[in-house]
Amino acid sequence: MRAHLDGRVSGHRIRAGGSRAGLLIGAAVLLAECPSNTTTAQAQSALPPVTVEAPAQRPKPARASEQSSRRTQAAARNRNAAPAAPTRSERAAAEAAAQQAAKLGYRAMPSATTLRSGASPLDTSQTVNVVPAQVLKDQLPRNIDDALVNISGITQTNTLAGTQDAVIRRGFGDNRDGSIMRNGMPLVQGRSLNAAVESVEVLKGPASLLYGIMDPGGIVNTISKRPELYQHGSVTLLGSTYANNRSGADGLLDITGPIGDQGLAYRFIGYGVSEDYWRNFGRHREMLVAPSLAWYGQDTTVQLNYEHREFIYPFDRGTAFNPATGAPLAVPATRRLDEPFNNTWGTSDLMQASVEHRLNQDWKVYAGYSYNTETFSANQLRITSIDFKTGAEKRSNDGTGSSLSNVSYGTSYISGGFWLGNMRNDVVFGGDGQYRTIYRDTLIRQATPAFNVYNPVYGLIGPGTTASSQDSAQTDKLGQWSLFFQDTLHLTERFALVGGVRYMDYDQIAGRGKNPFNTNTNVSQDKVLPLGGAIFKLTDQISLYASYTESLKPNSTIAPIGVVVDSKVAPEEGVSYETGIKFDLNKRISGTLALYDLDKKNVQTTITNSANVVEIHTVGRAHSRGVELDVTGRLTDSWALIGSYGYTDARVTASEDVTLLGRKLQNVALNTASLYLVYDFGTALPGQLRLGGGARYVGDRPGDAINSFFLPSYVVADIFATYETKYQNTPVVYQFNVKNLFDTVYYPSAVNNLNVAVGDARRVSLSATVKF
Repeated sequence: MRAHLDGRVSGHRIRAGGSRAGLLIGAAVLLAECPSNTTTAQAQSALPPVTVEAPAQRPKPARASEQSSRRTQAAARNRNAAPAAPTRSERAAAEAAAQQAAKLGYRAMPSATTLRSGASPLDTSQTVNVVPAQVLKDQLPRNIDDALVNISGITQTNTLAGTQDAVIRRGFGDNRDGSIMRNGMPLVQGRSLNAAVESVEVLKGPASLLYGIMDPGGIVNTISKRPELYQHGSVTLLGSTYANNRSGADGLLDITGPIGDQGLAYRFIGYGVSEDYWRNFGRHREMLVAPSLAWYGQDTTVQLNYEHREFIYPFDRGTAFNPATGAPLAVPATRRLDEPFNNTWGTSDLMQASVEHRLNQDWKVYAGYSYNTETFSANQLRITSIDFKTGAEKRSNDGTGSSLSNVSYGTSYISGGFWLGNMRNDVVFGGDGQYRTIYRDTLIRQATPAFNVYNPVYGLIGPGTTASSQDSAQTDKLGQWSLFFQDTLHLTERFALVGGVRYMDYDQIAGRGKNPFNTNTNVSQDKVLPLGGAIFKLTDQISLYASYTESLKPNSTIAPIGVVVDSKVAPEEGVSYETGIKFDLNKRISGTLALYDLDKKNVQTTITNSANVVEIHTVGRAHSRGVELDVTGRLTDSWALIGSYGYTDARVTASEDVTLLGRKLQNVALNTASLYLVYDFGTALPGQLRLGGGARYVGDRPGDAINSFFLPSYVVADIFATYETKYQNTPVVYQFNVKNLFDTVYYPSAVNNLNVAVGDARRVSLSATVKF
C-alpha cells in the first residue's frame, strides 16, 4: 500500500511515499475531517488534503520447490500487509503537526468553555473574539491588558498601580470585578496571563445568563495549555533590555507527553523571570510552577491542573496631570514619585478539575470545579497633592498587610440536541455556585515628610507601620447559586431562534473596620435574567445575528460612607441590544462586525447631604453604544493578520450629582484600533523565517469621572521576527521582539489626576527555544 500526502505542515512542504509517518499524518487528517471526539479546536482546523492510492498488484512468484514457494508467498504477504495501526501517541503527534499550519495562520479556534457548548461562532447570537495562541507567542504580551489590545473596544482602567488585571469592555469594567476567567471559571488572582495560558477569548456584552453576577461589558476567558498524548517539550531562554541599562531574563520549561498507552497524559510548565523595572527603580520577579494531568478516554475527558505563583511587582501609581493645563507633570517619564520600597509581593494558587463525558452522539455532560486564592502585601506612598509650580508633593505612607482573596466555584451542565418535529433544538442546561471573599487585614496610614518632584531625594524614609483600625479588615463576601437554560431552535436550515433564562440567588456582605466592624453592604436577593436572539445563515460561511441580553451585579461598598447598602437598594442591571454579521471564510479568515446599544441602571453615585456627609445613591444611569470590527486569520499562504476597530460612546445619562450628568465614562476611548501583520517565508530559506509587526491606536479618554482632564491619544508600534532552524537535527527557534518601537510616552489609564499610569518604554528582547 502506498500513501501520498502533499500539504503544508508547519509551513514546510511534506511529501511522503510508503512511509509510516506519511500514513500517520494522512490518517490524522482524515480523522480530523470526520466527526469524532476531538476538541472543537481540532474540528475547526484547516487541514491539508490526503490522497490514498489502492495497493498495486504484485506479480506471482515463479514456481519452485514447495518450501521455496511457501517462503516466497509468506514474504509477498508480508510486503502487501497493511502497516500496524498508529498508536494513540503517533496519532496525536500527526494531528498536532497538521494543525500547526492553521495556528501559524492566526486561525481563531474558540474554546467550548466560553459559550458552555461546542457550537460554531456562526451558530451563536453573541460575539466572541479570540486572541489565538500564535498571536501570544509572536507578540509576547506582558499581561492581559497587553494581550487584549488586539480586541476591539477594550481599554485599560485602574490596575491598582500595575498589580491587577483591569480592562473596560464596551464602556464597563474594573479591577476585581469578577470578569476574568480560566477555562470558564472565575479567578481572583491579580494577574491572569502567564506561561500556562495558551489563548484568550472575550465574550462581549452581558454574560450573566452563563456566568451569573457580572458587569455588562462581558467576560475575559483565559484558556490553559493542556497535556498532549505525544512526547515533546521545549526550553526557552530570553534576555530583555530597556534603555538606561535596565535589563532582565526569563526562562521557560514546557514538557508534555503520555503516561502509558491508555490515554493518560501529563504537562509540566516552569517559568521564572527577574528583570529591572523600566523606570528609575524597581524590580519584577516571578516564579510559576504549573503541572497538569489529563485522561482522554473514548467518551470521557478528565482534566486536572494546578498553578503556584510567587511574585513581586513595583507598586507604581505613575505620574500626575495638571488639571489647569491638562498636561502631564514636567519630569522625565522614567522618574517615579514614590520610593524604592513601593512594591507588592505575594503568592497565588489555582486548582481546577473538570470532567466531560459524551453520553451519545448528541449529548454530553460537563462538570468543573475551581479554587483560586491569592495573598499579598504592599507598600505605597500615596500622592495626596502636588504644587505643579514648585514641585512640592504631599504623600501618605500607606500600605496593605495580609490581603487574602479566594473564590470557590463549581458548575455542571448538560448540552446536546434533539428534534421537535422537523426542528432541531440545541440546548444547554445546568447550574453553578460560587463563594468569593476579598479581605484586606491591615491598612497602614501614616504621615510622611514633604518631597519635591523636581529635585527628588529618595531613601530618607522607610515603609509605614501605623495601622488604621477604622480602615482595616476590609471585607467583601459574595455567594451565588444559579440554574440556567438556553435553547437554540433551528426553524429551518438557515434560521434559528435563541432563548434562555437564569434563576439566580445571591447574598453579599461588605464593610470595614476592626472593633467595631462597620457593615456597609448586606444584600440577599434573587433574580431571573432572560436572553433572546436570532441567527440567519446567509451561507455556510456567513451569518447574521441579533440578541437581547441582561446582566446583574449587586451594589456594594467597602468604604464607610453614607447609608448602608441593604436589600432595599436595587442592584446594577444591564440591558443590551446587539446585531451584526459573522464570517468564517474557507476556514482561513474569520471575524465579526457588531453594533450594540447597552444601558446600565442603578449605578452607584454619591451626593453630599446637608450635614456634609457623603451618601451613596443608586439612581445613576450610564449608556454605551458602539460599533466593533474584529478580523483574524490567513489572507494568503504567506500573510496572516489580526486586526480590530472599536467605536465606543459611553456616557452618564442620569445622576443626582449634576457634575456627572452627560459626562463621558472614565478611561473609555471613543475610538480604538489595532492591526498586526505577519509574513511567512515558508521554504524559501533554509529555515523558516517569519516577520511581523503592527500598531495599536487608542483615542483620548477622560481621566476622571467629571472629565476635568483627558489622557491624550497614542499609537504604539511593535515588531518581531522568528527563525526556526536545526542544530544537529534539534529544532531551534530564535525570536526577536521590539515592543514600543518608537519609545512612545503614553498614558493607558488614570485613577485621578494624581495617579496616571505610564505605559512601558521601548523593550527589546531576544530568545532562543530548543525543542525536543
